[in-house]
Amino acid sequence: MEDTSAAPGPAPAGHASGPGTRTRRRLVAASLAGSIGDGIYVPLTMLFLHSLTGLSLTSLGTGLTVAGLCALAFMPATGVLIDRFGGRRVLVGVLALRAIGFAAYPFADSYPAFLAIALVVAIGMWASSPSQHALIGDLARGAERDRLLAWDRSLRNAGMGCGSLAAAGMLAWDGTSGFVLASEALAGVFAVAALLVLRIPQVRAASAGRPVSRDGYRQVLADRPYLLLTTANFLIAFGYTTQAMALPVFLTRDIGMPDALAGVVFAVNTALVAALGVPAARLTSRGRRTRAAALGAVVFALSFAGFAALPRLVAGADALIAVLTVAVLYTAGELIHSGPAQSLSVQAAPDHLRGRYLSVHQLSWSLCRTIAPLLLGLLLDAGPWHLWSALALTMLTGAAVLLYAERSLPTARGGGDGPGGRAPAPECARAAS
Repeated sequence: MEDTSAAPGPAPAGHASGPGTRTRRRLVAASLAGSIGDGIYVPLTMLFLHSLTGLSLTSLGTGLTVAGLCALAFMPATGVLIDRFGGRRVLVGVLALRAIGFAAYPFADSYPAFLAIALVVAIGMWASSPSQHALIGDLARGAERDRLLAWDRSLRNAGMGCGSLAAAGMLAWDGTSGFVLASEALAGVFAVAALLVLRIPQVRAASAGRPVSRDGYRQVLADRPYLLLTTANFLIAFGYTTQAMALPVFLTRDIGMPDALAGVVFAVNTALVAALGVPAARLTSRGRRTRAAALGAVVFALSFAGFAALPRLVAGADALIAVLTVAVLYTAGELIHSGPAQSLSVQAAPDHLRGRYLSVHQLSWSLCRTIAPLLLGLLLDAGPWHLWSALALTMLTGAAVLLYAERSLPTARGGGDGPGGRAPAPECARAAS
């Protein structure tokens, strides 16, 4: 029997509408399943693929980079598909695509086969976020939409942690059997996530029945406030990528921490974000989203200044306490920034072009993650403080861009938004013409 309570109709002024209980549970379960899959795959990518395919690490790294860059070219098409078919259908498709890709990895017996599978997996990975957020945008409005986005973020952190533990257990198997098991498990969890999303009732979006806009991306590119949001997100996204890509090297090389203790920092961050994500989102939603996101970026900058100072200030047994203190400050920046920044990206997108808007916004994340390894590596080689100084400046620049965009964004204030999202301000389109 269909859960008709999930379909959000127009909400009265000042109120939020949202999905029914069963729909919410399915959405939450699908998000958790997908994040567990990411937790298994992301930390072990190179080891996982090296064991399954037998290719050299250099070949794998090159292939993954090429696949990631090629996948970016599919993002505009993702936006068009979301606007045409809705976030639910596209999310089911990309989750199924990831399941098929991981199921096929053990059979990649040549380099072209590996590249083809890597491209399929990369497309599914990049397209998951905008389709997930578009689905949430279809299901809920205003404050309820903010709450669902907050739950999605917290569950993703919790799922990543659980997936990492599962990956560690699979590595205990001898030979390649553990990696084959990981491949099968990845295919399974993404298939389960796809089935859960498939059970969510189809939502009749506000744009249903409208013809597909042929100049939709022109409208996005003419929306200067949204482009400013995307630019700010690109700058601040480097702060998120640093923890996984650069911080472990810095802690072991420049601080002298053991490899095992360096992992404690990641565990503390993951646990705090998973536990405090929803309460933090409630607090930050009480004011202007742009100012809260900018404050988070400033806290990020302060934590990076702290990391820059650590090599000169601490050594020995005191290092772990000092590092954890700065890591907690870093986590505070993430908690303050992530909620309002993500809500802005969804709330500021008009309903009938939400897919295109979110795909453009996702490009800021994807492009950052693609080029971050090179840039962060160069800055790490330059010296122990160069990376953190550059990151602090980048965070402050992102905060300034957010504050500049605030005056043009009707969705900058938290709370209930209208049931139809926002239409891009006409003056913005004229300014860009």
